[in-house]
Amino acid sequence: MHLKLSPSVISLLLLFSVSSAFANEITGSSRNKDYQATLVHEGLKLPWAFEFVDSETMIFTERAGRIGLYSRSQSDVRYLAGVPEVYFDGQGGLLDIKPSPEFKQEPWVYVTYSALPVQEVKQNDDKPVTVLARFKLAGNSYDHYRIEDWQVLVETRSGTSKDYHFGSRIAFDPGRYIYFSIGDRGERPNGQNRKTHAGSILRVTFTGKPSRHNPFFNERDDALPEIWSFGHRNPQGLAYDPGRKRLWAIEHGPRGGDELNVIEPGNNYGWPEVSQGKEYWGPISVGVEHKEGMVDPVRVYIPSIAPSSLLLYSGEAFPQWQGDLFAGALVKQHLNHIHLNEEGAIVGETRMLDSLNERIRDVNQSPEGLLYLATDSGKLYRISPLPGSPDEKS
Repeated sequence: MHLKLSPSVISLLLLFSVSSAFANEITGSSRNKDYQATLVHEGLKLPWAFEFVDSETMIFTERAGRIGLYSRSQSDVRYLAGVPEVYFDGQGGLLDIKPSPEFKQEPWVYVTYSALPVQEVKQNDDKPVTVLARFKLAGNSYDHYRIEDWQVLVETRSGTSKDYHFGSRIAFDPGRYIYFSIGDRGERPNGQNRKTHAGSILRVTFTGKPSRHNPFFNERDDALPEIWSFGHRNPQGLAYDPGRKRLWAIEHGPRGGDELNVIEPGNNYGWPEVSQGKEYWGPISVGVEHKEGMVDPVRVYIPSIAPSSLLLYSGEAFPQWQGDLFAGALVKQHLNHIHLNEEGAIVGETRMLDSLNERIRDVNQSPEGLLYLATDSGKLYRISPLPGSPDEKS
């Protein structure tokens, strides 16, 4: 028996096969380098962050409260026991994850998440806060890794009744300090209130103590000692540049007005008194665009791209991209490649992978310098060079 298909059905099948291939692999070019993006895994549940812990294994978070491992060689996922309960509602849940820079010597992994306060002195009537914790990733391979010795380091003073603007990303500097970000928690005045951690970027030691070199360390009546900078709305991307000794942050503005900032100690980044965005309920500016004593952003995105993450690229696979920034975009559904010159000034920008039509939640690099990105739909993509494309930086 032979099945005879009409020309219209054949056309539809061909279109479907082309579309499926297109969804699994996309090519493009950015800063004089051709690349290909390949779908390598799907089926994750609201992934939020991922990092490599060895050459074959990624560790990742899912916002509902799971920490998992992905094996590149096995193309397999397994989940780890021992994660405490998180506050999973609205924008809350299990958020960033980042191995210590000294992971090979002592395998600490740092995480941020939203949770109800558990410390002896409860805050704000048990409203959810952003927490910094760490655990040891015991074992030495994908099949044997396990969570041990979970420690809560900082239970921030950031509780409100709102279920959004928790932040939160983590970055390290060479001085053995941790930076992590917290949004205004839906209460605008928090951005200018240094007696709360909300609306701030914090800097603490590897054990969660404020550095005595922090700008407000000796002003406990005026400001919390963990605060490094303030006036932020909801920073969801942090990246430290060790070569230029610079901390970058990218954050959500209101309707328009997403910001890329260089973060300096003690600086006020303006929110909510300064913003180039509009109110959600009409064509009304949130505030003035510039104000003395408040730092202007390096780059503003109008309309909003909804930045979700930030990576300073340092790999060998794309030598002409070294020192550039990459940010995931949620609303505009692309990977934003920000071209920097040797001094760290922005000299160009490319919107990559917009044909994926995916909300890109996180972007990172493998040990050999390939880019990987995770989407809100649970997909994991790999970005690798196309053979034969030029390596010159332009």
